[in-house]
Amino acid sequence: MERKRKKRSSLQAWGQVIFRWWKISLRSEYRSAKPGETKETHENFLENSHLQVQIALIFGAKILDYVFNLCEGKFDFLERLSDNLLLSIISYLDLEDIARLSQTSRRFAKLCTSDKLWEQIVQSACDHITPDMRALAEDIGWRQMFFTNKLQLQRHLRKRKQRHGSQRSSQP
Repeated sequence: MERKRKKRSSLQAWGQVIFRWWKISLRSEYRSAKPGETKETHENFLENSHLQVQIALIFGAKILDYVFNLCEGKFDFLERLSDNLLLSIISYLDLEDIARLSQTSRRFAKLCTSDKLWEQIVQSACDHITPDMRALAEDIGWRQMFFTNKLQLQRHLRKRKQRHGSQRSSQP
């Protein structure tokens, strides 16, 4: 894996990559083996192809890329935010921006289509949500409810009331 090297700022010089390993075996000769550890500065890690290969073999290329990015000072702060906080932030975006954001990663696709997000959006768009509307949203989903026009919603609510009314009258 060929990477372009850049000079790193002195701010990143304090960071280290610490790689620890243990031997777990039923063989008697390994029972007393002590854990191993390698510590490298970020700069040395970027030049240590042996350690990079070990990390790639054990954890995969995605984790190796993630460690490279950390060593190069490329932090993804959004990745560290909780889903609830991200949902709260996303709920303030325009619909077009939510659609674009959903295409950036699997995590954002999941968040942008989640019922929790669309419940927040519907609640901010409506003055009052009746218990019937809430029950309908549980049936069809909050996102579907948001994109359904008012006449269709009224028809859905009427059908739902009729269904539940007929179920109650048929029960002894």
